Amino acid sequence: MSQERAVPASAVPLEELSSWPEELCRRELPSVLPRLLSMYQHSDSWLEHIQILKIIVEMFLPHMNHLTLEQTFFSQVLPKTVRLYDDMMYELTSQARGLSSQNLEIQTTIRNILQTMVQLLGALTGCVQHVCATQESIILENIHSLPSSVLHVIKSTFVHCKNSESVYSGRLHLVSDLLQALFKEAYSLQKQLMELLDMVCIDPLIDENDDILNMVVVIHSLLDICSVISSMDHAFHANTWKFIIKQSLKHQSVIKSQLKHKDIITSLCEDILFSFRSCLQLAEQMTQSDAQDNTDCKLFQKTLKLCRFFANSLLHYTKEFLPFLSDSCCTLHQLYLQVHSKFPPSLYAAGISKAQQEEIAGAFLVTLDPLVSQLLKFQPFVEVVLDSELELPCELQFPQCLLLVVIMDELPSQPEDVQTLWCTETQVSEATTRVSLLKAIFSSFEQCSGELSLPVHLQEVKSKGQTEVAVTLYQHVCVHLCTFIASLHPSLFPELDTALLNAVLSANMITSLLAMDAWCFLARYGTAELCAHHVAIVAHLIKSCPGECHQLTSLSVLLRRLFFFMTPPQQVEFIQKFSPKEAENLLLWQYISFQALPAELRKQTALEVSRSGTAQCRKWLSSSRTLGELESLNTVLSALLAVCNSASEALDMGQQTAVKEVGSQLWALLNIKLTLCLLLPLLGFFIQTLDPQLISQVITLQTSLLKSEPPDHVRLAVLDFLSSLGKLFIPQAIQDKILPHLSSVFALLLADRNWLLEQHSLEAFTQFAEGTNHEEIVPQCLSSEETKKKVVSFLEKTGFVEETAAARVERVKQEKGTFWEPFAKVTVEEAKKSALQPSAKRARHELPLEEEYRSALQAATAALEAIELLLQKSPPPDWLLTKMETLQERIDKLKHHVF
Repeated sequence: MSQERAVPASAVPLEELSSWPEELCRRELPSVLPRLLSMYQHSDSWLEHIQILKIIVEMFLPHMNHLTLEQTFFSQVLPKTVRLYDDMMYELTSQARGLSSQNLEIQTTIRNILQTMVQLLGALTGCVQHVCATQESIILENIHSLPSSVLHVIKSTFVHCKNSESVYSGRLHLVSDLLQALFKEAYSLQKQLMELLDMVCIDPLIDENDDILNMVVVIHSLLDICSVISSMDHAFHANTWKFIIKQSLKHQSVIKSQLKHKDIITSLCEDILFSFRSCLQLAEQMTQSDAQDNTDCKLFQKTLKLCRFFANSLLHYTKEFLPFLSDSCCTLHQLYLQVHSKFPPSLYAAGISKAQQEEIAGAFLVTLDPLVSQLLKFQPFVEVVLDSELELPCELQFPQCLLLVVIMDELPSQPEDVQTLWCTETQVSEATTRVSLLKAIFSSFEQCSGELSLPVHLQEVKSKGQTEVAVTLYQHVCVHLCTFIASLHPSLFPELDTALLNAVLSANMITSLLAMDAWCFLARYGTAELCAHHVAIVAHLIKSCPGECHQLTSLSVLLRRLFFFMTPPQQVEFIQKFSPKEAENLLLWQYISFQALPAELRKQTALEVSRSGTAQCRKWLSSSRTLGELESLNTVLSALLAVCNSASEALDMGQQTAVKEVGSQLWALLNIKLTLCLLLPLLGFFIQTLDPQLISQVITLQTSLLKSEPPDHVRLAVLDFLSSLGKLFIPQAIQDKILPHLSSVFALLLADRNWLLEQHSLEAFTQFAEGTNHEEIVPQCLSSEETKKKVVSFLEKTGFVEETAAARVERVKQEKGTFWEPFAKVTVEEAKKSALQPSAKRARHELPLEEEYRSALQAATAALEAIELLLQKSPPPDWLLTKMETLQERIDKLKHHVF
């Protein structure tokens, strides 16, 4: 001891200080520490820095007052330590460019730097361990320099290790042992730091202090580290997240307002998606590989467990901090969509086995529905999901539909105010509107054209205790929509009515059909009075339609279907209210199936429609026969056709004869294309009793008509008439007039390139060929080798293009990507322009000027064609020539206005 006292403690060499006993260190601390701190601040040697730091930590730190550690040590040393570490890291990265097995000098330099860094991390670990060992409860303010410095160094280390492949290029093996040691030391340091932070206590009664801010900084620094180590060590990554969530919840009451929740949610969602995609890649590799690799299986299980952990962490965090997640709702929404876009049955899903699908769904996907349940009451989430301006890429449209169905399933268990929040349309801001859930369902469903046409199948449990069955997307949405309607709160019925009507009037056929199915369910599930009320509304809407449009078509189909659900007494009331005896109501009866009526009522109503219809036809025949009255005439013919198709047995022979006679008289005067489409099937119904001369005229006209390339609906009407000729025996006297034209008509139709007309032509020809007694005409209809091959392939059901399931999916994806987005924009605009505008009085449909010109010219042409037919039947009256000359003069005058 006398020798030790001979030399002042402040002048003892560093090597000797490292061997001092514990008691001497404690006693000489006040005099030695200032000297060591001064040396540390002014030293230019990295090695000397490390030596000094290790001496302070190992020899003197245990004797310092833990309440003054920040002032006496951490704040004096750690800032310089961080700068020192950054300098070493910079030097390391710079020297790495010249690293090679031949350049031993650079190799030695780099290895020395790495060894020094390992020692520095070890010294920091000593600091952390000391604080943990000496304090049961830690106040962060007393050591606030330590966590921030340690986290900076740890992140820097992990970043370097992560980038080591690129930093050291192909020479990584020369330093891999030390890099591994460096990573392990940083790993150990972080574990120790998390143990220290777990001991931190913050007074919950204090709203603002440095401890709160320091803890927030710590949590977000660990969040940054998570993003670095996510692909390096899955277990370490998960533990770091576990710690972040734990500390956030532990100090929730004091840090909830300061945390950057959006950053935490975004990082967690990114990690969920990354691990989920990794899981799918492994599953896909296992599916494609014949031999089951045990290593891949274990890695798959491990990654799936990681997915579940992240999802549960998100679930827990969301539950606790929901009021602060307004700006994270878009991220959470996208997470749900992205996950389901990569998982079967999405068109964009990975190809994985059924067993793996079930495993992933049971372990991971089940956590997403509870997440949706938590967000149901959160208005910002509602506004994101139901945003009227929401535009999703093709691959996310199907997941959006699935999400809306899940929400729809959850809502019945929610309070009325939550149901109202989702089911009412609201103007959120000047630029944003929140649509109703029902409207969103129909809109989203419409966007799933590819999934509906394929179709994709989902697993559905039809009733409790039964096994799952595969159902199409249409069935899935329809069933869940009807279930939702059955449980809807009465206060939301107006929203339901609006959504159903708008969807029925949609330009998209499949959307309109879904709305009709849901409406029919409502008619069956609801009261008889409700059904009758809806039928009356639809009837009034049809009568107020301004003219032919897709909305009228949809409403007419809905009326026809709803009419079946009415009780007989209500049907009687409907007949009284919309009596077929009144000509204006025939507009409705053309759309109603008489099969919906009881036998006696059917007979009575059919007779009334046919009598009223034939009376209107005779009235037109005896009138001035203006083209302006053709629209009402077409309505009458359509109503008569409805009677023939669904209630012919209700007509006695006299009434059938009356219908046939007016049809024959009209044919002699009219061959306007729209009217032909009604006359042809009407005459076809009475084909067995028609005058053979009239049949000859019809077939002759069809030949010339087809050569003029009429619209598709006219050709379909021609096919309808032709199919009725199969069982007709044509008298010998007029066979020469009919059969050549008949073969010509079939030849023209069978050669049509339109796939729909081609299919109907083949069906009509087959029906005719199988039933006709005039077999000699059949070969004459097959005018070319191509037509023969087409018919043979149809009969033998060959010639179909084989398409694999994978190829079909790819085709559907391409079609959806090519056609959906521009089509969607057009149809939205068209829907706005062509919205149904009911009027008190049915008015003539105002066509654009060009369309009026075209319509007038077609009418004039049809009138001349009618005169031509009359001239073939009988001598012209004396006045005809004078009238035609007058018409010619008017045509010449009109020509001058055109040029």
